[in-house]
Order: sequence, then C-alpha cells, then structure tokens
Amino acid sequence: MRRTPRPAPCGTWLSPISAARVAGNSVRLMQPRIAGKYVYWVESRPEENGRCVLLRGRPGEKNRELTPPPFSVRSRVHEYGGGAFALTDTAIYFVNDRDQQIYLHPPAGGTPQALTDNPACRFADLAVDERRQRLVCVCEDHAAGDPTPLNTLAAVSIRGGRITTLAQGHDFYSSASLSPDGGRLAWLAWNQPQMPWDGCELWLAELDAAGIPKHARCIGGGPQESVFQPQFSPQGVLYFIGDHDGFWNLYRYEDGGRHAVTRDHTDYGFAQWNFGMSSYGFAADGAILAARRREACSELVRITAGGEVRSLAADFTQIEHLHACGNQMALLAGTPARLPAVLTGDAACFTPLSPVANAIPAACICTAQAIRFPAAEGETVHAWHYPPRNADFRVPHAELPPLIVKCHGGPTAMNGNSLDPRIQFWTSRGFALVDVNYRGSSGYGRAYRQSLHGYWGIRDVQDCIRAARYLVERGLADENRIVISGSSAGGFTALCALAFHGYFKAGAVYYGLSELATAMTGTHKFEAHYGDSLLGPWPAARDIYRARSPLYAAGRINCPVIFFQGLKDRVVPPDQTERMVNALRAKKLPVACLTFAGEGHGFRRRDTLQRALEAELTFYGRVFGFTPADALPPLAIENLPG
Repeated sequence: MRRTPRPAPCGTWLSPISAARVAGNSVRLMQPRIAGKYVYWVESRPEENGRCVLLRGRPGEKNRELTPPPFSVRSRVHEYGGGAFALTDTAIYFVNDRDQQIYLHPPAGGTPQALTDNPACRFADLAVDERRQRLVCVCEDHAAGDPTPLNTLAAVSIRGGRITTLAQGHDFYSSASLSPDGGRLAWLAWNQPQMPWDGCELWLAELDAAGIPKHARCIGGGPQESVFQPQFSPQGVLYFIGDHDGFWNLYRYEDGGRHAVTRDHTDYGFAQWNFGMSSYGFAADGAILAARRREACSELVRITAGGEVRSLAADFTQIEHLHACGNQMALLAGTPARLPAVLTGDAACFTPLSPVANAIPAACICTAQAIRFPAAEGETVHAWHYPPRNADFRVPHAELPPLIVKCHGGPTAMNGNSLDPRIQFWTSRGFALVDVNYRGSSGYGRAYRQSLHGYWGIRDVQDCIRAARYLVERGLADENRIVISGSSAGGFTALCALAFHGYFKAGAVYYGLSELATAMTGTHKFEAHYGDSLLGPWPAARDIYRARSPLYAAGRINCPVIFFQGLKDRVVPPDQTERMVNALRAKKLPVACLTFAGEGHGFRRRDTLQRALEAELTFYGRVFGFTPADALPPLAIENLPG
C-alpha cells in the first residue's frame, strides 16, 4: 500500500538513513584493473580506520581479500597518492601506507615481503616491465633535508629492489607507459608553477639494452595544454588525451605527429589529482572504449578505428575509472539511484563486484536535478539541485525547506550526480541541497576550468550565492535558513562567503583554508604553486593573498559556524582552523569545533564520519530552532543564546 506523506517541519523528519548507516556505507573504491580472469581494486574501509585493502573478484565467485592487516595499499606521493598497485598474471606489487615501501604479495598467499628498503622514498604509479623484471614508477625522495622532495621517474628491480633513475630534471612525473614490445617508454612531466590540469608535457623515448631512455623528446603538451593518460595500444600506437582544442579529447601519435581521434565538446580526461587514473582502453577488435563527460554527466562510448563515436547502452551517469582488456571492461561507476560500484562486463552487460548494502531505501532517494544559471560575466554556471524527499513526510504548505549550499574541494574538482548517502542524509530529513560545480570545476572544458584563475574566493563564492538565490526565487528554499558547507578548498569558499558576504545564515567548514599566505607557501610540493594561477604569483601577489584570506575578515562574519578538523592534516594544517575559531570566539559568535586526532586530510574513519554528520545536524537544529528526530550526542556550541 502506498504511504501518504504527512506534513512535518523540515529538519524533524525521521529518516531511515542514519549517520551510522551513512558512515558504514562510505567505503571508498579505487582504480579497478583487469588482470587475467580477475578484476582487482582497492577499498578504503571506514570500519578499519580507513585501511585500504586490495581485493580480487570475478562474477560468480566470492571476492578475495589479498592484503592482510596491518597492510594498507596507499601511496602518499603528492600527498594524494594513487597508482598504489601493479599486477602480472603471477605477482602483485603494492605500496604500503605505513612505510611507503613497495611490497611483493606472494602468488600463493602469505605475508607480503618488502621489495624496497629506503625510508626516505615514497613510490606511486606502479607499472610492470616484465621484460626487464622491474617496476617503472614515480619516486619521491625526501632524503635531501630540503622541505621540497626530489621527484623522478624510476625503475625498481623486482630482484633486490635496486632503484635506477630513468628521468629527472622536471619537478613532477606521472603516467609511465611501456610499448607492448618493451622498446619505448612514454610519460608525463611538468614544472612548477604548472598544475597538471593546466599544462604538462608528453615525453617519448626509446629504451636501450639496459632499459635506460635514449633520444627522449617532448612530443605534446606544454604550458597551455593538459595531457592525460598516455597509453600504447596493443598494436604499439601511442594514444593520449589532450585539451589543445579546449576539451580533453583523444589523440594518437603516429608517423611523427599527432592525429585527432575525437573532436567532441566533452571531456574524455580527468583533473589528475591522483596517480593511476584511467578513462579509456582498447577492445580486442581495435576499437577504443572510453568514458566521456558532458557537463559533469558521464557516458560510456565506443570509438571505432574510423573515428565514429557510438554511445553504449549503459545507464551510468558518473564513471570515475575505466580499464579495458580484450572485450572486458572494469568500471567504477554509479547512477542517480545506485551507489558507485566496481563493475565488470562487456558493452552489453555489467556485473557488480563490490556489492555494498544500499544505504538508501528507494522511497527516500532524491534524484539530482541539473540547474544552470548565468554568472555576472555572462558565463553559465552549473549545479545539482536535490529537493527534500521522504516517503513518510512532506514540507508543510506554510514552510519552505532550509537549503545547504555544498562547495566541492579542489577547487579543480567536480561533483557528479550518482547516489551519495551523505546528500540523501539531508534530503530525507527535509533539507534541500544544491551541489555547485562553480567556475573552476573540471568536466566542462578548459575555459570553464580556468575561469577561476585570479578569481579564487570571488567567482566560486558568487556562483554559490547565485545558486542559492536561483532556488529562493523559484520558491524552492527558505532564504532565512541557508547554510554554506564545504571541505578543504570548498571550506575556503564557504569561509569567503561568510566573511565577505552577509547572505548565509550559518556555515559548516571541514578542514578549510582560512589564511592563504601560510597555507599556500607552507604546503606540500604538489600544491606549493597552486596559488600562482588561482590568486597570483607569490610574493608579488602578497596583497591579494591577504585580501582574500577569510581570517583577516573574520570580524565581518555575523552567523554561527561549525568547524571540523583532522589533527594529522598536512594539506590544511590544524592551526588554520584553530586561528579561525579563535577569531570567532573573540567576536562572541556562536561557534563549535570538533577535532579528530587520527584523521588527516579527508576523513576516513567510521566513528569520525558518523560523529561529524550527527554534530552538523545538531548544530543546524540548535541554530534554526528545530529538534531532529534522531537521538544525537550532545554538542558544545559556544556563545549560542539559550
């Protein structure tokens, strides 16, 4: 029998999507790959304090965990890592989080054995060179005593762990790819102040008898082109993705020149925050299987040898990784009604290998609605709108729902529209939410991505305010109960909105930047010059860094704010949050702050994820005067009347 929802004040709705349930289903899935008959992938498990486990599976069999405790498959090169394992038909190699060394997992099982023993070095982007019995990888050497580590492209002998440098002289390397005959090596390299999604170079070299690159030459990319995922086809032709024409399209390098494979106004590539990212692969018949994104919505396509692009009959709207081998694909993909999962199959049928209990009853699933609105400069801004939805409740006629404006991190990141339990936690309690892909986000082409250059803290904030006003003007949100929430760079956007505009009524900041000079000049090497494009070169742009820092405008904040901070965070150090909290305390504003001793940048532990959601809900209830239906732990909010 169909239930009739009853009216109830927003925020008080009883939801089956508890914070504990959301936290328990917040398993992070990473980089599925096919090897032999199996698919391999990494799971980061909140219930094991974020331990990253390598799994193997195939349809019809129970998944097998390959890395026992306390091993955790995670690289920390560039701090964000990725590409932490590599496979052959008989061996598995992985980077262990605790010591950042490479380990061999015995084919017959048992305890993994260390392959390298260099505590100063971190490794990532592992690729196997079977012909020479070695791994090709990125090596980040912290031994020199300089706070800036040395990054090189290196080879690690499988027999003894000896490290040999293959390429050096650039600030960063990634994406090494060997030709099928083992005679050529391609890779990406770039120098500060470039970020890889702004500009990087594609290099190609022959390998001599000892496997050392010779005649290395730059064949693509540069300061004004971002290159992504160089990869040799089974026939030995080098393919890559570049945004020379304004979008990340696919090219091949042949007969000494580049040739366009696609010419779409869509992105086939990703912003390379992590190593090991993949968006295309080769089918047995020579076709290319690829994921492309149009306005942040993914599509699976097949590209023939003649360049014809055909959409495949799959309902995925968010594809985060694709690996192909023969006629099989391994995907990390989701839909508005299904959580992202590892799937395998051909173009006609896919089977999930990473079944996660769906945290969202179908009657409570709120599907994202794409909205677009104009920016002051005439550009079109994009966002996903989620209205309240719960099978048992509805918004009373005399009420409009409170609105959470969500700012993603990066800022060169992007949020898609696949099912996200964290969003449904709010919509099932009577909140509306708008997830803003503000200017600067990837997934909309190079011009949109670079529209934030020089305007970070301005245009992203304007876009978040305009998204809220767009919904308010259409009667979809209560202007007196609008919250802005963000993490990392999104936390900076949220703080800027609170400090430089009086529009929002509350804020929730997860490990957000508050003082730019310290944050941008004292951060890790990968992001050390990120501010050059977003703000201006340091120290010439010193005045801009100060003027955009929310900390120095904290006196202009006039609403309650809650903060969340990991005490092991090396990307946004805890003092960034501490200084902001103290500034609001001095002003006697309502403020709450939760710190977590075991967390770094991005929360991974189940207890942390649950506590943060519960505290945020309690905070909104206290600020806006409603009582959540949940049994919530107490929360200390300083300076809150009553």
